[in-house]
Amino acid sequence: MAPRLVVLSLASDFGCQVQLTNMTAELLDVLGLVELSYWQLATSGHMPPDYDVAIVEGAVTTTEHVELLGRVRETAAVVIAIGACANTGGIPGIVGREDLEGRYGAVYGPGPAVATGRRAPLPLDAFIKVDYHVPGCPIDTGEFLRVLSRVLLGLSDRVPDMTMCASCKTNETVCFFDEGRLCLGLVTRAGCGARCTSLGRACTGCRGIAPDANLASAREIAVRAGVPAAAMDDALRIYNALTEVHA
Repeated sequence: MAPRLVVLSLASDFGCQVQLTNMTAELLDVLGLVELSYWQLATSGHMPPDYDVAIVEGAVTTTEHVELLGRVRETAAVVIAIGACANTGGIPGIVGREDLEGRYGAVYGPGPAVATGRRAPLPLDAFIKVDYHVPGCPIDTGEFLRVLSRVLLGLSDRVPDMTMCASCKTNETVCFFDEGRLCLGLVTRAGCGARCTSLGRACTGCRGIAPDANLASAREIAVRAGVPAAAMDDALRIYNALTEVHA
């Protein structure tokens, strides 16, 4: 029997789910291998009580999210986190872990609560075991298909540990630091093929900080290029505000 698959979102802009719809022919091939039981963006109705694979987008920002994740983990044999929000806290994580109520009040004012049970944003693996990871904002469809193939074949998760700079070298991309411009490819996890930098846009770190990253050396390189180290730390907060960043 084909694995039963559900796709759901927590706190996000649904960008990664929209990206899945851009797979066109590839998506049809994948759907031939699985039973799509629920897709929050593209189907009506409610999540079924039983399924095998759960694809989850978005950060955890409410107690309801925590409860939902608990049920998902109990039900699904495999949980896949897609996108920066689910993997690192992403954009929602900018709010940080402290003064959540003060930030909430600054946005919504002193009136009735818009959301109850709210909590400081965190990625999925702060609450449950995540079996496979597809980072990025939004995700790369090719990478998603490769990960889903690994799921269907019973292979383990394999997210690159090295930084993105190696990809830039392979692509013969001119380094932004040579132009005195900040780029987070020095510390960002590889795996995207350095697509942004190949198109003339500096890396913003949406794939998270690579385990092999040397942040102290990256700051030194930035300073030598005329970019303040503080500017690098500020840029890292866009997608990695919840990541422990050491000097």
